Formats: sequence, C-alpha cells, structure tokens
Amino acid sequence: MVNTIVARRNNRTALIMALIVAAMIGLAFASPPIYRTFCSLTGFGGTPLRAEKAPGAVAGAVGVRFDANVHPGLPWRFEPEQTTIQVKPGAQTKIFYRAQNLSARAWTGQAAYNVSPDQVGKYFKKIQCFCFTEQTLKAGETVDMPVVFFVDPKIKQDPDTRDVDEITLSYTFYPVETQTAAR
Repeated sequence: MVNTIVARRNNRTALIMALIVAAMIGLAFASPPIYRTFCSLTGFGGTPLRAEKAPGAVAGAVGVRFDANVHPGLPWRFEPEQTTIQVKPGAQTKIFYRAQNLSARAWTGQAAYNVSPDQVGKYFKKIQCFCFTEQTLKAGETVDMPVVFFVDPKIKQDPDTRDVDEITLSYTFYPVETQTAAR
C-alpha cells in the first residue's frame, strides 16, 4: 500500500516535471516572435513603429542618418542614396536605398532594421519599407527600394528624447534560404 502511494506520487511528480519541461521548450521557440511583436508594438530596442500616415509637419528639424550593411553570406551591394537629411517632425518623408546583386545567380534577402538612439524607436514610424518582405534580385540586378517614414512630433515633448538632434536608421540585409536562392 505504501509502495503504491509512493509510486503514484512519483508518477505525478514526473508528469508535472515533463509538462514543465515541455512548456519551457515551447516558450523557448515562441520567444523570438513574441519579442519581435513586443518590440514592433512598443518601439523597444530602437525598433521603429509602423504607421498608416504622417500627422503633418510641425516646427523644428531632426537629422536622420541612413546606414546600410550586408551579411557576408549575401553577395549584394547595399547603400542609401543619401546618407543624411533634415526632416520636420510629423512630415512624411521618402528616401531610397539601392541594392545590387553582385553574383551570377538570383539571391533572396531580407532586411533587419533598427533606430538609434534606442529611446527614439517609438517616435520613428515607417509607413512603407522594403524590410517588411523578402527581396529577390536576379543576377546583376540593381533596384531602388523606398522607405516612407515620419518622426512623431511627440519626440520633442519627451524628456528622454527632446534633445536628440540626429537619428540613425540602420538596415542589415541577410540571405534567405529559398528555392530562388538555391538555384
């Protein structure tokens, strides 16, 4: 009788531990998309927010610097068409990055992005961006990729950001393994 009770307790403890391990593994796999969603909703870590339209320009100006990087595994040249501009907070702005496939076959890439300093991420809002989708370039192809954005006028009201006079928007293109890239 005592052995049966002990065996039941041991089985129940083993089942609870197995459920905890399964939950931890599930959480480990779910963490990256949950973190990306959290960052895109809050602007945490310099992640720019998405928006439908700009509210309209207000007085003042903020400098925006554009940075471009390519992962060594992707044979592309990638650069902004201009490296810095001055924008009025609230004004919709459109700039272009240029990408060129330097290889003899098609390659697919996707850009990751961030804004620095980190605390301005919630005020830098993108309306249109090539980073939201995978980009496939044929051998030798060159494309201009637009980014439409605005800097939220609230940036000048926040004590943590009101003295920021330059924002850096940085992209890094990474290779994406797809059927196109495998050819």
